[in-house]
Amino acid sequence: MIKNILLLTSYMLLFPLMAQSQPSAREIMQKAREVSKIPGMEAISTLSIYDSRGRERTREISMASRLFDNGSTEKRIVRFLAPAEVKGTGMLVFDYDDRADDMWIYMPALRKTRRIVSAEKGQSFMGSEFSNADMAAPNLDDYRYQLLGSETQDGTDCWKIEVVPVNEEIADESGVSHKITWIGKKDYVTRKSEYYDLDNDLWKILTTSDIREITTGKYMAAMMQMENIGNERKSVFKMDRLQYSPDVKQEYFTVMYLEKP
Repeated sequence: MIKNILLLTSYMLLFPLMAQSQPSAREIMQKAREVSKIPGMEAISTLSIYDSRGRERTREISMASRLFDNGSTEKRIVRFLAPAEVKGTGMLVFDYDDRADDMWIYMPALRKTRRIVSAEKGQSFMGSEFSNADMAAPNLDDYRYQLLGSETQDGTDCWKIEVVPVNEEIADESGVSHKITWIGKKDYVTRKSEYYDLDNDLWKILTTSDIREITTGKYMAAMMQMENIGNERKSVFKMDRLQYSPDVKQEYFTVMYLEKP
């Protein structure tokens, strides 16, 4: 009897320590954001767009990003290199930690840059199953998080987290009522995300692979696939050449450079 009491007492003392070692869903998402913040990088990528019959269209893209303001702002530029009908099209993104992102798109045929407003952020990115909002990290304060447990994704032990917009306005902008995401426990990289539409039906599934450590403690998925369950289309984003470049030129991240031929 005394032995059982001692065991129970030991367990009760240990339980708070065990609970403290388990991070909250919000802490996991915060860490996932931190490990994805790379001081600077440049890449050449391929965007492959498949219709419901498997027919493929490809886009060649150059990208660059750099951290500013002590890491609280990440600026990113995306420019299309080929094919001819999209060559010169570009997007400039200012990704802030504490407020809504700024986005601009340049259309060479119109010779004009315009800001992407909030209502357009849930729209398709250049005809793909990725959205404009996917080009930036979401503001953590715009969502609530719940840890649903642990699951393995493609051999990786992950936390399973539900992500819900804090209000209808944010849900309407993205077209997403909630999301289920799987975050790797060792590297904090997203391995899978399920997006549910405003009717709570499964809409799209994101899967990632080819996880790379770009610099110490900073990770990125070099392959991302977004599958649309409703229209049976999918898009695959692959980084063919990726270079860590903390001193990438600041002039890249301006509207003036976005409009350069």
